[in-house]
Amino acid sequence: MQDIAKFKFMIPALLLGTALLSACGKSNDAGKPPQKEAEVGVITLKPETVTLTSELPGRVTPLQVAEVRPQVTGIIQERLFQEGSQVKKGTPLYQIDSATYQAAADTAAAQLAKAEAALESARSKAQRGQGLADRGLISRDVHDDQLTEQKQAEADVAVAQAALKNARVNLAYTHVKAPIDGFIGKSAVTAGALVTANQANALATIQPLDPILVDITQASTELLRLKREQAAAVNLLLPDGSAYPHAGKLAFTDLTVDAASGSVTVRAEFPNPEQQLLPGMFVRAKLGAGGRKDALLVPQPSVSRKANGAASVWVVKADSTLEQRTIQATQAVGDKWVVESGLTAGEQVVVDGLQKAKPGAKVKPVPVKG
Repeated sequence: MQDIAKFKFMIPALLLGTALLSACGKSNDAGKPPQKEAEVGVITLKPETVTLTSELPGRVTPLQVAEVRPQVTGIIQERLFQEGSQVKKGTPLYQIDSATYQAAADTAAAQLAKAEAALESARSKAQRGQGLADRGLISRDVHDDQLTEQKQAEADVAVAQAALKNARVNLAYTHVKAPIDGFIGKSAVTAGALVTANQANALATIQPLDPILVDITQASTELLRLKREQAAAVNLLLPDGSAYPHAGKLAFTDLTVDAASGSVTVRAEFPNPEQQLLPGMFVRAKLGAGGRKDALLVPQPSVSRKANGAASVWVVKADSTLEQRTIQATQAVGDKWVVESGLTAGEQVVVDGLQKAKPGAKVKPVPVKG
């Protein structure tokens, strides 16, 4: 009984202690200052007028390519050019052993002289026979045979002339010459090598480098716009990312659209006085895509992308809370993205301080220079 009485006495004391602790807690909480809203740097979207460009892959190709091949069979006696040098059309490149071709030309010349002598004899005989036939000293059949011999002799001369011409052509082919102007690459053969007429492997390749062409792969949907802007300049980015110093111009559009990719090849011509552009080099071509009014631009660092390439930004809503917004942004202008959809003029996009705030939390937007 004493224990029960003691417990009844302790209950009010416990209730009083609990009330005092609760009061103290409320007093302490009431004394704390309200939590400060995190500051974030924002830009307010304003419509701008921009000039857009398309950056497309391209590959350098020469205006002409001449693969030098021998047109007669023989041993290379000498290479007459310096690899990598510029050559003119008609410049001697290789000397093929010409002894057998010189002998063939001499033989053909002798055969022609023989045929011409036979023709002269046949003509004299026919002329004399004409007088004898007129006086009835020989029959007309005999004179006809003389005229036939003359015609045969004339034909033999023509055949000999053709043979001599062919022999001289082959002799000339022992001097392998440059077919076009341009820069010649490395030689595939050296002195002493046996080459054959019209062989599959080229002896060397000549390519003019100034001007030079760049083949650009462009979506067929943009083809009409490019045709309207054929006078517009085309600029290049070299493989190291530097700008090519000379502007080019659109020169040609392929007549066939690739069925698999829906793309078409556009060709641009560039001056290349320093030979910076070499055949086969991959470059990036920047083509003007026209101007756009009322464009919305956001700094590139403010845009994050998911694994699938989707772009998003953080926006401060009217109630000062943060919202992640998916946008479409594929065209770059300098260090900014052009927003195709997802944002409207007047909205505030977070560009700094996002790490200080939680998504959905209230923030204090601080304007920064865009």
